[in-house]
Amino acid sequence: MSHILPTATESEEEERCARYAVLPVGSFEQHGNHLPLITDTVIACAISSELVSAYNVFMLPPVTISCSHEHGAWRGTVSISSRTLQAVIDDVYASATSSGYRALVLVNAHGGNYVLSNIVQEGSANGKSLALFPAKDDWNEARRVGNLATTDHEDMHAGELETSILLHSNPELVTDGYQAADCIADDRRHLLTVGMQKYTSSGVIGRPSLASAEKGKAVLDALAESFVGVLEILDPLYNEKQT
Repeated sequence: MSHILPTATESEEEERCARYAVLPVGSFEQHGNHLPLITDTVIACAISSELVSAYNVFMLPPVTISCSHEHGAWRGTVSISSRTLQAVIDDVYASATSSGYRALVLVNAHGGNYVLSNIVQEGSANGKSLALFPAKDDWNEARRVGNLATTDHEDMHAGELETSILLHSNPELVTDGYQAADCIADDRRHLLTVGMQKYTSSGVIGRPSLASAEKGKAVLDALAESFVGVLEILDPLYNEKQT
């Protein structure tokens, strides 16, 4: 099982002397019958762990409950308000930067956390050093590299992408039955008003039957490669410092 929480000691982090902190942001929401409520948190931590392996960054413990209101019809889903999530991010940013980290990167794995885009947008405009990863283009490139058959629209929730990542990073969390759990609901124009239950009875929107551990590994590898673009934005001299 891959670690979900970071396990580094203070002395290890002192030796690493990372410039940037990454904060995994997950959720606690239904993911059909084959994935756990902590799926988004596991994915955010899996991505962050890849970044720690590839770059000199510091991984914080994850935010495990966020804005999952559209999933509220299913038992087990728990949410906080967007205001609370913003307050948490603001406090973590203030603490991390006062501890010497130059920037905070939010590694978000839940699509419903719309407020994170505004936090980074507004914070950056006001002089904070913030970034949000992965961007939509990062996910699309990772899907292409991983040879996923579905698009991000078709495969919205608990589908090929998310199941593949967990099959690679934490296969013990995937329950058998995903092979027959496909549900397609491409027209979801009123989702924010009526919630997910209007479009799926199982909680799945996507094609988990197409998932594989190999695809999950390729997706994580591609995301790690894309992250260098974030570092180049945060520090224009990043490439020079690596030589």
